[in-house]
Amino acid sequence: MLLKFENNKTLCKISFQEKVRFFSHDYLRCCLYLEGLSPDAPIFTKKLYTTLISTSQLLEDFLDFHGAKNSSNWYFYRELSAAVRHLSLAGYSQQHISNRLLFYDLPDTEDFDRERQANHQFIKESLLKLTPVILQEARRLEIPLPESGYDAAAFPGVATSEMLEFDIDDLDKDQQKENIVKIASEFLHVANAVDQLGVYKHCSANEIRWIVPSRVNEVEIRRFEMLVHNLQSSFDTYVIHGGYRFGNRKLKQLRGYFSLVFHLLQTTGRLLHFYERHLIDAGYKHVYKQVRERMVNLVDPDRLLDRIVNCCLFYTCHFLTGGKTLAREILNENIERGTVTVGIPMNLGFHARPSLLVAKIVQHYGGHVELCVGEDRFDASSVLDIQWAGGKIQKEQITKVRFEGDTRALKDIEILAGVNYGEDTMGKGVPLPKELHYLA
Repeated sequence: MLLKFENNKTLCKISFQEKVRFFSHDYLRCCLYLEGLSPDAPIFTKKLYTTLISTSQLLEDFLDFHGAKNSSNWYFYRELSAAVRHLSLAGYSQQHISNRLLFYDLPDTEDFDRERQANHQFIKESLLKLTPVILQEARRLEIPLPESGYDAAAFPGVATSEMLEFDIDDLDKDQQKENIVKIASEFLHVANAVDQLGVYKHCSANEIRWIVPSRVNEVEIRRFEMLVHNLQSSFDTYVIHGGYRFGNRKLKQLRGYFSLVFHLLQTTGRLLHFYERHLIDAGYKHVYKQVRERMVNLVDPDRLLDRIVNCCLFYTCHFLTGGKTLAREILNENIERGTVTVGIPMNLGFHARPSLLVAKIVQHYGGHVELCVGEDRFDASSVLDIQWAGGKIQKEQITKVRFEGDTRALKDIEILAGVNYGEDTMGKGVPLPKELHYLA
């Protein structure tokens, strides 16, 4: 029966207890299924993860709507559903990597695959430890359990021995060079941004506690995740529409790099959310502290943080660094090249400030640019190389030099030269044009 209110909203005249049984039913069927699995070799497929994600989210939303966060009787049941959801989201990403790793065609993935398997095993073990507690809590709350759990046939894996016929060739798709250049440049920007996380070695428990959540937290990781997701979307929309098996291998290998990184960041974000929201001792109410202590006994925070930092983040940095060489190679194969002749910095020549600004322009775009002085060529992305050139320029009393390479960078170097490389004749800094805002 439906009751109608003045604002035209309707409310179903079914008791909370009956509704919680309904919204728990499929979720508890998953739990009964997991309870029957062997801890040694639990079978977790993407289909199982999607069912866990959808049923736990539905239950969590229902409980939140009815105020479970403020009910000492229902709060733990609500927290358990949140734990299942976030661990399953992370598990789904890990299973996706497992299914696709071979197609990414990336070098030296053996160590990563071992770590990834350990990562996935931790997630599966945590879900299996939660399962009997969830069922016990449901019984305490007098929620009727389903007669049986799901059958294994309900959760098949995606892999088969068959492949569909390849009859759509993506080689004729208009691979506009400007889009390839933009995507390769953005990859380099993201890789440089993630460098600030600095996870390039195994971190001890104390080191991890120092960086999480002060430097490494859900908000920061979600930002990087969105950047990489946008990169992947742009690639699929404007460069190559087809899958991984055929076509330009360099481009598809580049996609393999940022696809793998994207799914690692997805895992990291889900696990960090779970840690920051549900395992950190941030509650001030006694019941919150009690529930947190129970959750910590089910999902070890130290192991969770180790997996976040020493697997997910370590290999995020590893694969972004590994992809830089390929991205630069693709970038330099597709950039429009040109030449500009500009004056040198007045009076003081290419000392520290002008050299740094020129190098930052070249680094910003990522394409190769050379500073040409007579027959000699210098790498314009290197401050040291530009200063070496400056010595030759001063010695030979040269007043104009030539830059060759990426036209995007050359355009900005011309603008920079037009304001005497950002300084007056005494070497004091002056405001830069708005086109060069990224140098600030």
